[in-house]
Amino acid sequence: MDLKDQLKKMVDAVTAVDLAALDKAAAMLRAVPGQSGKVIIIGNGASAAIASHVSVDLTKTGGVRAVNFNEADLITCFANDYGYEQWAAEALKSYADPGDLVILISSSGMSKNILNAAVQAKKMGLSLITLSGFSRDNRLRQLGEVNLWVDSLEYNVVETAHQTWLLALVDKLAEESKS
Repeated sequence: MDLKDQLKKMVDAVTAVDLAALDKAAAMLRAVPGQSGKVIIIGNGASAAIASHVSVDLTKTGGVRAVNFNEADLITCFANDYGYEQWAAEALKSYADPGDLVILISSSGMSKNILNAAVQAKKMGLSLITLSGFSRDNRLRQLGEVNLWVDSLEYNVVETAHQTWLLALVDKLAEESKS
């Protein structure tokens, strides 16, 4: 496959977004400051890097306080004490407050630590947006109030769509704040 074909796959994945779901995600993000809450974004690997990037941009550019759980000491401490599959759920118990919005990112939608965090967020009554790809019926896609899904089995295509959609939301909030 040549680069033009690879880029077309990425563009097609990004533009195939469910716009109604993306608008609902924007409304959920818009509501967070009024609820005196924050956004907590969690992912693994490249999805953790996306979480870091988006959390900073949400705060600085979008005007919505956001954090991510990418500190090595936090992850290793909670994973050591509770097991890797439970670290994110346990971190939510310690750091999430009423009015918070949780965004969980998993390319496969099957990462156990992310799935357990989704269950914990729901138990705590937190708003939840999920981003996933791969199988249409992946488990994470069933758990959020908004579930953004990429129809691809390729990590780079899924991750590119996730990052682009989240940054589009940041830009939308930034534009709205100028009005």
